[in-house]
Amino acid sequence: MPALDSQIAVVTGAARGVGEAISHRLASLGAQVLLVARDAERLNQVRNGILQNHGQATVLPCDLTDAAAILRLAEQVASDYKRCDILVNNAAIGGTGQPLYEVRLDDWDQLMDTNLRAPYLMIRSFAPMMIAARSGHIVNISSLAGHNPLPNNAAYAASKWGLNGLTYSVAQELREYNIRVSVIAPGSINTHFEGGHTGKDPAKMLQPDDVASVVATLVTQAPQSFISEVLLRPTQKP
Repeated sequence: MPALDSQIAVVTGAARGVGEAISHRLASLGAQVLLVARDAERLNQVRNGILQNHGQATVLPCDLTDAAAILRLAEQVASDYKRCDILVNNAAIGGTGQPLYEVRLDDWDQLMDTNLRAPYLMIRSFAPMMIAARSGHIVNISSLAGHNPLPNNAAYAASKWGLNGLTYSVAQELREYNIRVSVIAPGSINTHFEGGHTGKDPAKMLQPDDVASVVATLVTQAPQSFISEVLLRPTQKP
């Protein structure tokens, strides 16, 4: 049987890029993948691609900056599927490429709402299902920017440093319930998200499937262990 047969996997930011790749990989392993993002049209395209490869996927549009919408999403998943085995907090936006003193408050708030507040809201809403089942795996997609200074993108770095700290702490909170919490910190990835990385060679950058492969490794670990964190770098500097 497939490694994730009958498991329910929720993936945010699933409409494109890394989220799309993760969704395809989890579906190929047998999971029923619940595709979450705002762009319903793109989500349906991702779903159709998964179905063509004999996988299972459902489209669940949601604005991840809306706390009430996330709560409704979790209630729908609990009603329709009775469980959540895997939660991948992947949705994120990039920085503005400005020194911090030039960043507008609205841009700061939007970035923090998407990159840090949304994972908190998703965990708050979905962890109770995992606690009730005494099992589950949460994977947060962070960045190497969460380990290093990032001039002219301090707000983005702060969101990822925060996501790392959230992950480490929640992992300790949920261990007693047999719930594993991991974080992946990739370097530059060849997606639309990296549009501001001028001068980099796309062929040398990480590809979305590289991150998807790590997610697959994490969620198929033997139950007596888990990988806390993965730092993922391209072999050659792009």
